[in-house]
Amino acid sequence: MKVVVVGATGMVGKVILKVLEERKFPVTELILVASERSLEKEICFKGKKYKLTSLKKAIRMFPNIALFSAGSEISKEWAPKFAKIGTTVIDNSSAWRMDSSKKLVVPEINAHQLTEKDKIIANPNCSTIQLVMVLNPLHQKYGIERVFISTYQSVTGTGKKAVDQLFAESKGKYCDRIYPYPIYQNAIPQCDSFEENGYTKEELKLIREPKKIMGVKNMGVSATAVRVPVIGGHSESVQISFKKDFELDELREILKNTPGLILQDNPKNNYYPMPIHSYGKDEVFVGRLRRDLSQENSLLLWIVADNLRKGAATNAIQIAEYLINHKLIQ
Repeated sequence: MKVVVVGATGMVGKVILKVLEERKFPVTELILVASERSLEKEICFKGKKYKLTSLKKAIRMFPNIALFSAGSEISKEWAPKFAKIGTTVIDNSSAWRMDSSKKLVVPEINAHQLTEKDKIIANPNCSTIQLVMVLNPLHQKYGIERVFISTYQSVTGTGKKAVDQLFAESKGKYCDRIYPYPIYQNAIPQCDSFEENGYTKEELKLIREPKKIMGVKNMGVSATAVRVPVIGGHSESVQISFKKDFELDELREILKNTPGLILQDNPKNNYYPMPIHSYGKDEVFVGRLRRDLSQENSLLLWIVADNLRKGAATNAIQIAEYLINHKLIQ
């Protein structure tokens, strides 16, 4: 099983390598790809050092799986080239997510749709993944009419330069800004760039992607995405309006028994999800469950997950595991 990791030196790329090792993914040959300026570097995996290589050399090695995490432009150019030689590409960028010919996959929800013909598979946006992990089982039971989301997103979602900015500002040092304002002791109501309709690209991902993953067209979704000075993961405050009424105890049981979710819902003992506890974990945490007192058949809850793991690396590797386990990849 030849595996190529494209963007191996980036934040997600490094976590991909960590998760591959932790989950004992059946790698027989590992190919690590990075930008030209990093080609002299070496990366350690399972105690062995690997030299970084270029995309041109990697494609000539005919890998079985390519895990892309190098941005949309690289994915648009190179994913089809890898797919053409028979490599299955799992792409972490936004390049293919809303392409009608490509599957957008969260394994716990819609991996069953995958076939051998799917050679480019899109990994959803990090905030979308943790959201649909909670929405989908509730939709199956009660039917969702509308969702309102406000996110509180970690600087790790922007990359290493954002983390550097946060740490530099926390020490009172000058640094190059990746954000238009200081992030330390601040909350910036902008994740990604603004579109003409006033929404950011991140908010539009949250509006569009859940419908594709869950296979629903008439679910109303509104989103506001905020960047906060946090490292451990993304948080989301979510209001859900259902078609049918619900009992909180039954609803808790549904979430408690959903694979990949951990219910943390005991406010009397201050037990609820927080990014400080999600850091380094693959599960999605959900809590603060309560009825919306202003709207019938409506629920309020709080979701947290490590955006670099389940929100990116782990989800991509789970897709690859599904393909192997179901003999959809050779």
